[in-house]
Amino acid sequence: MARADQKFGWLELRPGGLYCAPADIYIDPGRGVPNAIITHGHADHARPGHGKVLATPETLAIMGVRYPADTPETQGLAYGERITIGGVNIWLAPAGHVLGSAQVALEYGGERIVVSGDYKRRPDPTAAAFEVIKCDLFITEATFALPVFRHPPAEQEVQKLLTSIAQFPEQAHVLGVYGLGKCQRMLSLVREAGFEEPIFLHGALIKLTELYQGFGFDFGDVRPVAGTDKAELATALIFAPPSAIQDKWSRRFQNPRTAVASGWMRVRARARQRGAELPLVISDHADWDELLMTCKETGAEEVWITHGREDALAHALIAAGQRARPLRLAGREEEAA
Repeated sequence: MARADQKFGWLELRPGGLYCAPADIYIDPGRGVPNAIITHGHADHARPGHGKVLATPETLAIMGVRYPADTPETQGLAYGERITIGGVNIWLAPAGHVLGSAQVALEYGGERIVVSGDYKRRPDPTAAAFEVIKCDLFITEATFALPVFRHPPAEQEVQKLLTSIAQFPEQAHVLGVYGLGKCQRMLSLVREAGFEEPIFLHGALIKLTELYQGFGFDFGDVRPVAGTDKAELATALIFAPPSAIQDKWSRRFQNPRTAVASGWMRVRARARQRGAELPLVISDHADWDELLMTCKETGAEEVWITHGREDALAHALIAAGQRARPLRLAGREEEAA
């Protein structure tokens, strides 16, 4: 599939990010550009100010909620649907990260490049499962690319939360979750585990949860914190952005039990920093073993590594016989992990 000369030279690293020259289009650019492909709706990948945006319909809907004043020309591309721009064959495949998240597959001059975006390999009732695409060059994230990061089963961590609720029924439980993806995944996982009581949401979580509901997801009895009687909240399960746990907003609850769901809860210092009495190691990214497995499964002769622990992953891949190099892209955040 790959040529012997000038391999992958049609995909460049520019100040704005990854740029596909024949198609004149950027992938997840860090600033406004004329043409952009967006892998998913998190703000460090989906920024406003582009002239044209290509993404899954779900990601476009998410961007519409997050950036209502932004009015780019948009084109929705369903998973597996192919288009050709400037001679480049382009399609999107599920990344398993959040609703609408996609890998970007590019074919040109006999080469195939796949840009992973953020991805996870674990089952998620709110996101289409990751699909492995055979390719010549795989561009992977590396958020949790250290051997210490081996995520436990999400169901095991959810059970810790439900056990705490059963042990401390007189206390409210405030769970810190990122607004896009983690909130809705946790709603689904808690319901699947048998929790049937109302779940109350911080105002910042409501619009995106309603968007998920508009796409057909059923989260049971979900209510806003605003306008709810304090007595009802005193023993309730409440979801809020992690920042709200340490904010004056949380003072309305008397002696709550605080939890945070994130891959970073594996690190005790991060759990203390977030004020998490109950750290839940639940990540929306691939862990160390899954990163290595995915890079191998693609069959890529070369791997480029974006944001995260790039050097550690590059070293491990090279030791396993794959060519690899870090890209050191700036502007990626870790809080949605």
